[in-house]
Amino acid sequence: MSLNGKVALVTGGGRGIGRAIALRLARDGADIALVDLTAGGIDAVAAEISALGRASTAITADVSDRDQVFAAVDQAAEALGGLDIMVNNAGIAMVGPIADVTPEELRRLWAINVDGVLWGIQAAVAKFRALGNAADGKVSKVINASSIAGHDGFAMLGPYSATKFAVRALTQAAAKEHAAEAVTVNAYCPGVVGTDMWVEIDKRFATLTGAAEGETYDKYVGGIALGRAQTPEDVAGFVSYLAGPDADYMTGQSVLIDGGLVYR
Repeated sequence: MSLNGKVALVTGGGRGIGRAIALRLARDGADIALVDLTAGGIDAVAAEISALGRASTAITADVSDRDQVFAAVDQAAEALGGLDIMVNNAGIAMVGPIADVTPEELRRLWAINVDGVLWGIQAAVAKFRALGNAADGKVSKVINASSIAGHDGFAMLGPYSATKFAVRALTQAAAKEHAAEAVTVNAYCPGVVGTDMWVEIDKRFATLTGAAEGETYDKYVGGIALGRAQTPEDVAGFVSYLAGPDADYMTGQSVLIDGGLVYR
């Protein structure tokens, strides 16, 4: 799928799913702005993108800070000559019983997983307007990270599930509010992905439940109809579809891409 001439910004682009998305969009022809909390990961991914022959810029920002998100979008558009695709990928997990959640833990989780998506939507739409994308006949894309936990509340992942349900709500509402501006808003909902995040989830389950390390991961993978864990590239392929012209008539959807684990 061709994204030639497009500019995409990917938050959490330094590793895992974010890295895979950035590289896939670059392979499909887009120039990429990478945003993450620290520079090391995104600098390395920027070098990979340059090796693919695409332009890139690496920007450090905290997505929970609205001003930093708006500044990152401004910097990306200035460096790469526009903005067409905003991928609000950055997020964190939290594992534990609902009874034990502290206010501090909940505030941090919500600030990154929900506030970060909201600020990303706001900043992207403001930039699409300022650039006159709709007047130029462009369909602009906002693509948010939800989860299977945004469709089904999982034990020991209650607050995390709540944040991902919230992302689905923001996706639907933003799609309705901005459709007239030729902006589509969709979300991707991965399952058990072989990334550092799932390593940490598995370790936390082991601590809380007494399960051996790897046991929780294997249990969830065992429930996947396609018989294997998901790769970041599996997710990136779907995000590429959402970013491209074949998805121009799709908006407000939060689509499960989990190999057959949760069904809706």
